[in-house]
Amino acid sequence: MTTYLAAEANPTHNTGAIRLYDAAAFAAMRHVCQLTARCLDSLVPMIQPGVTTDAIDRAVTEFALANGAVSATLNYRGYTKSVCTSINHVVCHGIPNDKPLRDGDIVNIDVTLIVDGFHGDASRMYLVGNVKRAAERLCEVTYRSLLLGIEEVKPGKHVGDIGAAIQAYAEGERCSVVRDFCGHGVGKLFHDAPNILHYGRYGEGAEMRPGMIFTIEPMINLGRPHVKLLGDGWTAVTRDRSLSAQYEHTVGVTENGVEVFTRSPGGFETPGLSLDLSA
Repeated sequence: MTTYLAAEANPTHNTGAIRLYDAAAFAAMRHVCQLTARCLDSLVPMIQPGVTTDAIDRAVTEFALANGAVSATLNYRGYTKSVCTSINHVVCHGIPNDKPLRDGDIVNIDVTLIVDGFHGDASRMYLVGNVKRAAERLCEVTYRSLLLGIEEVKPGKHVGDIGAAIQAYAEGERCSVVRDFCGHGVGKLFHDAPNILHYGRYGEGAEMRPGMIFTIEPMINLGRPHVKLLGDGWTAVTRDRSLSAQYEHTVGVTENGVEVFTRSPGGFETPGLSLDLSA
């Protein structure tokens, strides 16, 4: 049975109960999430062949410090960087290092900033130089999957509807949906209830209610959905070495539908893609 609690009454750890946030919390989430989106926007001109992911990490750290924020990933469970950078067949949680980006790479950059205890979580794909059409198409499919999942967010629907919409579209485009990772509740906690699966059936899972805040972050592969974890304990890669892509937004359930907190203020939601997918 799903339990819902007013956010201020919920303990400071994940109890499995779903927090329902008030108007003041929604305002705080707008602020931190727009800061996160601005951070991702600021990286667009930087993502070029020859740039290292360590340099991207430094840029995120400096942006956070300059704007009164801190990175949620820095020192989180032993993670030592301010950002995750996942290149090509890396599904998620790639660790920045001194290797330069190469022409034709696709890279997911995942940023979570904290301001006044609230977490703003978002990620985007960036295309590096001249990217092959298959990689570009994977990014397009993944972004459309995210948008279709967001369309399902409204009071009275179920979180399973999000995954069902994403799965139906992605698999219809001959791609696969990663099942090992999911979206999650977010707000005062980095990772909270409920889990948001990117596959499933309509009508299953917790009912969506006004005040819920969570991420939707589908990971879509060109090949099979299976992943493995590397020896560093963080980096997840596709088992068949196929390309993987991910886009992520933080959203809130409103009385009438959904608010997307992490929209790009500069219109850079899909940097590098040749098609306008914002509609």
